[in-house]
Amino acid sequence: MSQARLEIFQWLTYYNARRRHSALSYFSPMEFEQQHHKTAKLSLAA
Repeated sequence: MSQARLEIFQWLTYYNARRRHSALSYFSPMEFEQQHHKTAKLSLAA
């Protein structure tokens, strides 16, 4: 059972964090969030 859980966890990690999404301009969710924070910081600095 633990092997199945590991496989599912690895797939979910890839799918939710690293896979590129067309709705996010083909950024991964992690890349999109980083871009968002950079943009927000620039907006606050202006």
